[in-house]
Parts: sequence; C-alpha cells; structure tokens
Amino acid sequence: MLPMWLIGIIFILLIAYGILIRFYTKSWKQMPEQITGKEAMDDAPTFSVIIPARNEATTILPLLESIKKQSYLLEYVEIIVIDDHSEDHTAALVQKFRAENQGRLTVRLISLKEDALNSYKKKAIETGIAAAKKEWIVCTDADCTVPVQWLQSYAERIRKAGPVFIAAPVSLIPTPTSVKKHRLLYIFQTLDFLTLQGITGASVYKNVHTMCNGANLAYKRDTFYEVNGFKGIDTIASGDDMLLMHKIWKRHPQKIQYLKSKEAIVETAAAATWRAFINQRIRWASKATRYEDKRIFGVLLLVYLFNCSFLLLLVMSFFNVCYFYAFFWFWIAKTFTELPFITSVASFFDKRQLLRYFFIFQPLHIGYTILAGFLGSFGKYEWKGRVVK
Repeated sequence: MLPMWLIGIIFILLIAYGILIRFYTKSWKQMPEQITGKEAMDDAPTFSVIIPARNEATTILPLLESIKKQSYLLEYVEIIVIDDHSEDHTAALVQKFRAENQGRLTVRLISLKEDALNSYKKKAIETGIAAAKKEWIVCTDADCTVPVQWLQSYAERIRKAGPVFIAAPVSLIPTPTSVKKHRLLYIFQTLDFLTLQGITGASVYKNVHTMCNGANLAYKRDTFYEVNGFKGIDTIASGDDMLLMHKIWKRHPQKIQYLKSKEAIVETAAAATWRAFINQRIRWASKATRYEDKRIFGVLLLVYLFNCSFLLLLVMSFFNVCYFYAFFWFWIAKTFTELPFITSVASFFDKRQLLRYFFIFQPLHIGYTILAGFLGSFGKYEWKGRVVK
C-alpha cells in the first residue's frame, strides 16, 4: 500500500506544475506573431552585431556570410568579432572576410587581451560594446547563422514597441555527426530546447520573469551602460544573457520585449555528443543560484522538485512494485500536461514531426534535469576548452 501522504505531495506538485504549463501555453498562443515586411523605415535603428569567438574556424564564415545577406541596409550595420584567444585560424578568416568586403560592410576584429578570467564571454562582449558605434547591440554566437530578415525584424519590433531589450527565438539544427551517429540525441535536445524557447517567449510576453538566449538578443547600447553593464555579475562564468536581462528589467520593467517572428529565428548547431550536451546544460544551470529574479527561481524549484519526485518513486519501486505503477501514471500525466504547450511551440518552429518521440523521452528528460540541476549548482564544467565553475 502506498503512503497517501507521499502520493498527495506528488499530486500537489503535479497540479502546481500543470497550472504553470497551462499558463505558459495560453501566453504563448496569445502572443501575436510578427510578420516582417521589407519596407524602408524613417529613423531606422542602427545595429552593432557583437560576436564573441573562440576556436570557431569551421563556423565563423557561414555566420558572417548570413549577416552579409541581410535585407536591412548594411550602412546601418557593423560587425564586431572579438577573438577570445583562439588557437585555430578564426582570426585569419575574419580578416580575410573583412578585406573581401571592404567598402560594402563594416567588419572589425578585436583580440581579447585579458587572461585568467572566469567569464571570458562577458569580457569579450563588454570589449565589443566599448568599440561599438551604433545605437543597438545585437548579440549572437559564432556557431550560428541568421535569416535574411533578421535585423529587419528587430527594426520593426523597435519601431512598433519602443523596447530597450529584445529576446528572440533560437532553433537547433543537426550537425553531420548528430545525423549519422547521434540522431536520438538531436531529437531529445531539440524537444528540450523547444520547451525552453516556448517558456522564454511566454514569460517575456507576460512579464512574469526574465528569460532569453544569448544566441539571439538585442539591447540599446546606452541601456547597457545605464545598468553598469556586467558589473556585479562579471565573476559568474555564464549569464551574459539572462543575468544582464534582469538588470535591465529592474530599470525598465515595461520595456522588455519578445520577438515572435519566424523571420528572426537564429539557427545554431545542436550538441554533437552527449558529453557536450550535458556540459552545455550544466553551464546553463550553473547561473540558477545567482538569479536575482526570484520569480524564475520559484519556477525552477517547482520543476526540479516535481522531477525529483519521479526519481523517488523509481527508487522506491525496487522495494514495492506499486511505486512503479505510480511512476508510470505520473509519467503519462506529465506528458499530457506538456503536450499542448510543446505542440504549439513546435508548430512555430516547424518541428512537429519530432513530437512522436515526446512520450518515450520523458524518463530521460527527468533524469537529465535532475543531474544538470545538481551539477550546475555544485560542479564544474568544460566550455570552449576551459574548465570553469
């Protein structure tokens, strides 16, 4: 016989989790989708695209070429690549691209001088912003590619809403390695990433907590300095996106926007191996205890406790098979709770074909959530060939 107090606690967690997911689902669906046009604008905003890069020789040129193809007037755009002590020929490729596009596109390369830091990426972004000459800072990663109307989409959102910070969508694409050897890993992390993207959009739209992804965001250069940039969060290895976003939100709580536009979706390669994937998620989880936004901390705590309840049921099933039946029942309940949300988000990103795997990946998702959350709080991880904490 199962102790009713235990089942009662897990059931309460399920109800609370269901209410949360229902809120995200409703908010995501309510958010209007922006259809980006191609018309020129009066007083068009200007953009400095900041790209930190470390050992990105295989990816930096596709990104630069995708920026070069923007429908937006390139005279309003500058690209600043900050080379973070690369050990390959990343810098040489950027210099070559710069020379080939002299007079058509402003490209600058800055070499990061500082060493022995815990947050090289923040220092790289800060260095790039110091050199920037445009009104808006647009951040992306060196392993991404951007769509043709990326900057046009940002410009229209700026014109319509008058924000100071914009979070925007990111989508995972498979690498040759993931297609051949790790297809299940690609599917699993894509489903997980879709959930995060949906929560990001819904939470920003309703202004319930701050969330974004550093591969696709923008903010006013003056606003960055208004909140003293990364000061106070500069010793944390991760958090160049969400921790900065919260600092800006505290100063301008009504001027944070989410750009729900398919023309603004930045694509980035999925992690090629399970080790790389876990390292990435630990890095993301590592900033959780440093959030000043207690609203998101409450959400993370609820999600973590709910997932831990599955582990508890699974362990106890070794002593009583009834606990396994309870585990399976809650597994089904969790799936049906999340399905409307993930379906809506997957439709926006054109990835509904992956939903057939959603149910079977639930136990793996529960296990990884518990592991990444624990190691993110107490462990170290490797990023760009460096071990940080």
